[in-house]
Amino acid sequence: MPAPFRFTLEATDPITGARAGRFETPRGTILTPTFMPVGTQATVKSLTPDDLRELGAQVILGNTYHLHLRPGEELIERLGGLHRFMRWDGPILTDSGGFQVFSLAHLRKVTEEGVAFRSHVDGSARMLTPEIATRIQERLGSDIAMAFDHCVELPATYEKTREAMERTHRWLDRCLTAHARPDQALFPIVQGGTYDDLRIESAEAISRIDAPGYAIGGVSVGETKADAHRIVSLVAPRLPEGRPRYLMGVGSPEDLVNGVAGGVDLFDCVLPTRIARNGTVLTDAGRVTLSRGALREVDAPIDPTCDCYTCRNFTTAYLHHLFKAEELLGHRLASIHNLRYMARLGSRMRQAITDGTYGTWRDAFLRGYRVADESVAQVQRERRVAAWQATRPGLDARVGAAVADGADDEHD
Repeated sequence: MPAPFRFTLEATDPITGARAGRFETPRGTILTPTFMPVGTQATVKSLTPDDLRELGAQVILGNTYHLHLRPGEELIERLGGLHRFMRWDGPILTDSGGFQVFSLAHLRKVTEEGVAFRSHVDGSARMLTPEIATRIQERLGSDIAMAFDHCVELPATYEKTREAMERTHRWLDRCLTAHARPDQALFPIVQGGTYDDLRIESAEAISRIDAPGYAIGGVSVGETKADAHRIVSLVAPRLPEGRPRYLMGVGSPEDLVNGVAGGVDLFDCVLPTRIARNGTVLTDAGRVTLSRGALREVDAPIDPTCDCYTCRNFTTAYLHHLFKAEELLGHRLASIHNLRYMARLGSRMRQAITDGTYGTWRDAFLRGYRVADESVAQVQRERRVAAWQATRPGLDARVGAAVADGADDEHD
């Protein structure tokens, strides 16, 4: 592992294999397990860096694709790098942009060289290759950079999935050759779709590289939760024990709890902030929709056990009013609560691991947590598609679906 980075495994739950660790980076130590808020375009939507520090964020994300398109890595580098640009002095992880580019299924062409695509912002012709994605991340100055990978859309045939996995491995070699910053960790990514043998093969292949950390990709692209849990439990234990393991794009509380039991240390997703802007907040009982009429007169915080700014200062009735009146403050207060909830969840999992009681804690949590109805999530997705298309008349509906799923919103 490069000198500025060090991972110490501090405790492992004897029953589940859940891990508590300490990942030291040039800009601070990350205590794991933890959830990383997503700030794709150099901002976590509606929140300031001070907000993020207060709610307990340890590391945040930026995105190569979005920052390359606007304002451009040249400008960010000239202005002192991403940390100075957005005034965040803690660790930053940048996604390579691979997922965003592959989301634009009808705007791009994949070759062995890389991916040629058209910008969803202005339609201009662009190209991302392993070398270009690596160079952009170096110019941004993130602490953790991701290798450029090929993520397939589901459903995908075995042959297509193998082809993408093998290309991911070849592209990783090119990323490693291009990568020159000793103060930036480069994480390889496991691919392989929903095929167990491909996942195992990919995990074994990237584990032969002495990397500062390893990621599991392609696990939040439309597969069932059962498939996702199976893949994580299969792959994570096969990655090097003495390095952090990062599960990309996963952010539902129940998925974090199960992912940690599978041996994962780091998570990220737009879900907590996205559902916050739609008026939904997280609690240990499950998600709560603030616009529900039954909450109109609730003179109590969302969660009396929560210590976030929102719960310390405002009632559920007030938040209900903000969303019914379509006031922007509602977005901000709900986002603060949801990200604080995720930070507290990470701390609670870490404590249960160090206490040696994670299995019992996990079972109790999952018994009390009401999982969201996936059909409701689909309705919300369709609303995002419609809203996105309304601002860009004339674009193909399929492009709207791809971008609403991710290419024009935070990290996805």
